[in-house]
Amino acid sequence: LALINDILDYSKVEAGKMELEQVPFSLRKLFEEVTDSFRGRVLEKKLEFIVHVEPDVPDSIVGDTLRIRQVLINLVGNAFKFTEQGEVVVRVHLEEKAATTGRVSLRFSVKDSGIGIPKEKQAALFESFSQVDTSHSRKYGGTGLGLAISLKLVELMGGRMQVESEPGQGTTFYFIADFDCSDRLVPREIP
Repeated sequence: LALINDILDYSKVEAGKMELEQVPFSLRKLFEEVTDSFRGRVLEKKLEFIVHVEPDVPDSIVGDTLRIRQVLINLVGNAFKFTEQGEVVVRVHLEEKAATTGRVSLRFSVKDSGIGIPKEKQAALFESFSQVDTSHSRKYGGTGLGLAISLKLVELMGGRMQVESEPGQGTTFYFIADFDCSDRLVPREIP
């Protein structure tokens, strides 16, 4: 089902049919829910899982919670998949705040202490159905669509995504996107 959803999402993005919702939501609540969804993996792999939202990051922002959550789950899922020991650290910090509009630029990063990725293989990471190493797809599974979809979603949000990695030293994926701040948060369940 996840694979079918990935293919459908990718097809929508490629066809220019993906529309992003713009609704107020609590960023910290979103992170609580993302954290909860990985509780089993943390216990299974005995990894440290740290989530830190800097104090100056506004909690009430406007955006598409489903798509932000999808990107975070893809990145955190990959971090757990390729990390056998150590930690996965998710951080959000304020890059910039526009004085006149209150619009904010936030940097989301997911860092792991996993196997790392050679420089010459990093460009292929964001290509559809691409794997860094075919033996990895046999050992770790995956379709090679998660990062391609995540990149497209971040670009739809007007942001950009990058990777920093060294073999044996872990990997950091980060994306920067802009959001409006919401003075009043309308309570909303995140699917």
